[in-house]
Amino acid sequence: MTITADRQIDAAQEALARATRHLLDLQSPHGWWKGELETNVTIDAEDLFLRTFLGGLAPAQAAASATWIRGRQRPDGSWATYYGGPGDLSTSVEAYVALRLAGDPADAAHMRRAAAFVRDAGGVEGTRVFTRMWLSLLGLWSWSSVPTLPPEQILLPVRAPLSIYSFGCWARQTIVALSVVTAVRPQTAASFVIDELRGPGRAPAPPDDAWGRAFELLDRACHLYGRRPARPLRRRALATAERWIVDRQERDGSWGGIQPPWVWSIIALKVLGYGLDHPVLVRALHGLDTFTIEDEHGRRLEACQSPVWDTALSVIALLDAGVDRRDPAIVRACEWLTAQEVSTRGDWAVRRPGLEPGGFPFEFANDSYPDVDDTALVVLALRRAGHDSEGAAERGLTWMVGMQSRSGGFGAFDVDNESSLCSKLAFCDFGAVTDPPSADVTAHVLETLADAGRATERPAIRALGWLLDRQERDGSWFGRWGANYVYGTASVLPALAACGLETHESTRAAVGWLQRVQNPSGGFGEDLRSYRDRSWIGRGASTASQTAWALLGLAAGGARSGRTAARAVAWLVENQRPDGGWDEPYYTGTGFPGDFYLNYHLYRDVFPVMALGRVLAGRDA
Repeated sequence: MTITADRQIDAAQEALARATRHLLDLQSPHGWWKGELETNVTIDAEDLFLRTFLGGLAPAQAAASATWIRGRQRPDGSWATYYGGPGDLSTSVEAYVALRLAGDPADAAHMRRAAAFVRDAGGVEGTRVFTRMWLSLLGLWSWSSVPTLPPEQILLPVRAPLSIYSFGCWARQTIVALSVVTAVRPQTAASFVIDELRGPGRAPAPPDDAWGRAFELLDRACHLYGRRPARPLRRRALATAERWIVDRQERDGSWGGIQPPWVWSIIALKVLGYGLDHPVLVRALHGLDTFTIEDEHGRRLEACQSPVWDTALSVIALLDAGVDRRDPAIVRACEWLTAQEVSTRGDWAVRRPGLEPGGFPFEFANDSYPDVDDTALVVLALRRAGHDSEGAAERGLTWMVGMQSRSGGFGAFDVDNESSLCSKLAFCDFGAVTDPPSADVTAHVLETLADAGRATERPAIRALGWLLDRQERDGSWFGRWGANYVYGTASVLPALAACGLETHESTRAAVGWLQRVQNPSGGFGEDLRSYRDRSWIGRGASTASQTAWALLGLAAGGARSGRTAARAVAWLVENQRPDGGWDEPYYTGTGFPGDFYLNYHLYRDVFPVMALGRVLAGRDA
């Protein structure tokens, strides 16, 4: 079967028209698009923990959050980190404690199931460090049993091995706040105990490598020092950390536009003496309310918001679908995107002091941390729409190129942020803590450089070499920010095509891999377990976003007219809703590989438009 039959072409064109209208209908009057960013119930549980500590947990809020958390419980009593995933110990403990705070009794049937799961999975003793920190804050665990980093860390020189700038920006912001909290060790007394969550009491296995043992000793030393710190040095460190935190609050009240540093910065400032009526905390708590969604399913928080990313993708998709670049929707979107340019220096300037600002953020407000991935897509969208009268795209291009790492690849927020020591700290047992170059970000940069006619310049040549060196033996590429090898491969193939490598051996190998992993239904899917279990690579329930990604790769690789592409198009057509959208409960976005995942609600709508537009129009980029 190939995309040649008139009936199939007509069906695909009708599907594209419906999907295009649906996407246009989702645009804000202000010009942006933003889909909900769904995560897991730890975000909602931790909101209850925060408000309990601050003394402001309203019964109505607690009840609405509890409704949402209960609704996500699995039949075995656990909670997962993503839809369809296995039960997760730490997530389940946090959900359980949140429900106790909301008033659910321990002897309720759903709570007994949850406690049984926790005990069978190793008990509260086996939870991650972040979970035990929250429990310590609530008086349900001991701060002395939690790994620590002293606030004096902020005084280390920038180039020191464990300087705060050795960590990725999301970890850096969280660690500075947590170092304050673990130094002060605040507690509020919960009205219950959690003895029913205790496990068999087995001590964790000692590290089996020299570095692990060394960092375990370092943690012990930090605890000993914390009991009797050098007072002048401690005061200086706390004052420096306080200024660092306050200076990085965004205009929407957040820190980095993401939940972890946001909530811990609130706690850090509270324990340093800031009252809830202080302007910094007033802005912070008001900002959290703008990240809150409440509907018939309950109350939940977005861990982050993605309007710049969503809008750039939507502009590119609509142009792929044939929408005229002079259309008011495109013009409004480009004007809004242009206004999001970051003109101030953030932490990125620590490693690039001579680089002029010009990047774009992910969120409505994140001037401290513009990122390379968003900048690449915004520049591509503005250029393709012919909208750069104010020079934002050119400045973005310059900033983006200036963020290239020594290896030739590109990370998301920082340059050469690849320390192997950071992840060995006992403190850092959850999620990625550094920001090394990735195939998907590097590919987006390369595609944008090629669009700007700079494919033969040294930055692009180095980026291309980096990508080709990191292709897997099976022909795929790892996906850092999307699930997983389907996303990585689909990101790289358009970049190779933009550089004129449609027939290159790497392109042929990647297309061959996509053809091999297609589901019998014609769709594509990859389960998030592929981040930890290689047997899941390229395997999973078909989703609209991942099927569209595969189509984008096939189109770029010269296989848009083949049987694989035709079956993928047919899957999208057959699974489209009457309103032009698609249903997608599965998570296909990645926060921390192996640990934290995202369901971008706009992905199911924007990527099929992009893919169908390119396949039907014969466009590769």
